[in-house]
Amino acid sequence: MTRGTWPALLLIAVGISTALAADQAQRSGLDFTTPGIRQMQQDDFANPGMLWVTQGQALWNEAQGAAGKSCAACHGAIGSMAGISFPKRGKDGMAVNLEAQIEQCRVERMQAPPLGFESERLLGLTAAIRHAMRGKPAPVAEDRAAIDAGARYYAEKRGRLDLACADCHERLVGKHLRDEVISQGQANGFPAYRLRWQGLGSLHRRFQVCNQAVGAEVSPLGSPEYIAVEWYLAWRGRNLPVETPGVRQ
Repeated sequence: MTRGTWPALLLIAVGISTALAADQAQRSGLDFTTPGIRQMQQDDFANPGMLWVTQGQALWNEAQGAAGKSCAACHGAIGSMAGISFPKRGKDGMAVNLEAQIEQCRVERMQAPPLGFESERLLGLTAAIRHAMRGKPAPVAEDRAAIDAGARYYAEKRGRLDLACADCHERLVGKHLRDEVISQGQANGFPAYRLRWQGLGSLHRRFQVCNQAVGAEVSPLGSPEYIAVEWYLAWRGRNLPVETPGVRQ
């Protein structure tokens, strides 16, 4: 879909919208995909995102940086991360997500250069850590200030189309937008392999794509506002099991 086709399609969708019931059950984005995509995600041999998971698992055990440390040297097996909440508050009180925490650990403890948001190696590590949680809900810190900040962003209308995240992912759930069915916008499958990207991508990259689609300002990967939305989405979908690596259209 070209960017130029988004405005008309979204405005048509908004015109036929119905409000999402407040008590509607949480549903993964996987429920809104095609049978072929569902089958691809559920088969580890067919799921292309597993290539990044395998790379991330190897990187977890690789000694790096001037300190000659690996992630495993401090944390043990990668499964030890399954009970840790992300996003969370860092030592300085600022909200950090998993990617930001990895970068901080590399610089401060491993004396290694940061990998860079959306780099293949950082995507691999985050996918491998999230994969270790697969099949059960990820813990979410009940930080009301952070959750409320993300909820405000989610509900705020923006861009040329004057649309909020909630306009699509609460009021238009189940409606067709060209060849896609609008989902609840849950985050439990990320990092996810998108067929349109032909690669794995982070949740923040998905935020950027949505901002572009409605003609809104795009925030940097790892920005405070995107971390706030990520926290809100984690809380909003807190009963959904982690599916990483998800496969989406």
